[in-house]
This record gives sequence, structure tokens and C-alpha cells, in this order.
Amino acid sequence: MMAEFSDSFPMVTVAVPCLNHGRFLEKALTSIFGQDISVEVMLADGGSTDNTPGVIEKWRNRLSWWRSHPDAGQAAAINEAISRGSAPFVCWLNADDFYLEGGLAHLLDGLQRHPEAPVVYGRSWNTNEQGVPMRAYWTGPFSEWHLSQRCFISQPATLIRRQVWESVGGLDEHLCLAMDYDLWWKIARRYGPLYYLSDFVAANRVYGQTKTSSLRRSHWLEAMSVVKRYTGRVPLKWYLLWPWSVWFKSAWHIQRI
Repeated sequence: MMAEFSDSFPMVTVAVPCLNHGRFLEKALTSIFGQDISVEVMLADGGSTDNTPGVIEKWRNRLSWWRSHPDAGQAAAINEAISRGSAPFVCWLNADDFYLEGGLAHLLDGLQRHPEAPVVYGRSWNTNEQGVPMRAYWTGPFSEWHLSQRCFISQPATLIRRQVWESVGGLDEHLCLAMDYDLWWKIARRYGPLYYLSDFVAANRVYGQTKTSSLRRSHWLEAMSVVKRYTGRVPLKWYLLWPWSVWFKSAWHIQRI
């Protein structure tokens, strides 16, 4: 049974970073405001030149805060947006991702039922550019060993206690590709295991223009630097899978564009 939540004040601050993702932003905002809980949405646009301003104008009366101008990057935008809110639980949803029906309520219920957990994370679908599910993002119960092998936590399927977020300083603004991976390590080292929820709660678009797909070498190197920071070494797996994850996948995406 799901817990009941009050509508008298926002329970979750949702930060939405955006830069020229107007074609996806409508779906992202619709999925947030369609949740069964009270939210405050903080939209940080980096000065988009596509149709993003028009989408923001359409939704501005429902946004708790928004701005549109060049900024210091995605991590800084997310930190700024979350700092503008006051809800006891926080998360961010990239403008090209979206929540599944009831997804946030499941995550919130998980945190409220497990007061010892600093973060709850669920399952998500990897979808194509049109939002059609292709495969499930690989995840499972938390362990530091698994986290050292790969980032098995799907960022759009997470919810964090605000006090935890603030105590670890939010995202590292020096990172631009693996800042979520770094955040899970920071939190786990200070607070212990993150709580795994087996429900599907969100969708993550996978297409050639995402930073993850178009900057695979840089993403891999940044993730390796993160795991070395927290464990003192880079597990052999990272080197063994380098050709597949960096070169072969990059070539596959180029062929499909």
C-alpha cells in the first residue's frame, strides 16, 4: 500500500536543467506535474536558442522558479535550482528524460518507509529518442563493489533527502559527465547504503546527441577518476571494457545518426 502524502506543501523539489532540449521539455514537465504528490519545479535553462523559451512560457505559471541565461554548466545549474527550493526531498530530471506514472510517489514512499536510507533509487527504461522503451537500465541492490564496477544507479530514478544533499554539498561542479556517479559515492561513504526499489519509475532517453553517447571517451575517463578517488584504484573491468564502451559504441551511434 502506498503512503498518503499531504498537498499542503511541496514534498519534492524537482530541478530541471535544460539547454536546447525544447523538443523534449514538454514531456518532462508533463510527467512531473502528472505525479500524485505535491512538487515544486525549479527550471534552470542555460540560454536555449531553440523552442525552449516557448515551452517555458507555456508552463511558467506552474513553475516555482525558472531562469534562462548562460551558466557554469549542468552541475552548477542543478545545484542552483535545488537551492531555490525548500521541500524535504530533492531530485533532478534532465529535460530529455521523464517520469513514469506514479514514479515519484513510489520513490517518496520508499524513503519514508526506510528512514535510515539517505537515497532511494528505482528502475528505469532506456528509451530511444522518441521515448519508446528499448531495454531496462541494469541495476540492483546496492553494494560498493558493484558501484566500483559501474554506475548501476539510474539518475532519473532517484530521490534524495534534502539534508543529505546539502551535507555533501550537492554535485561537484568541476565534473560535467560523471557528477551523479560521484554523488552516489559521496553519499554512500557518509551515510551508508542507498535503498533499492524494484519498481520502474522513470525513463532515460538514449540517442546520439546526449553527452553520454557523444562524449564516451571523456565520460569513461571522468568515471574512472571518480572511482579511483573513492577506492584508491581503478578496477580491471574499466580497462577491459574500454574498447567496447568507448570505441565500438561510438562507431555504432555514428552509423545510426
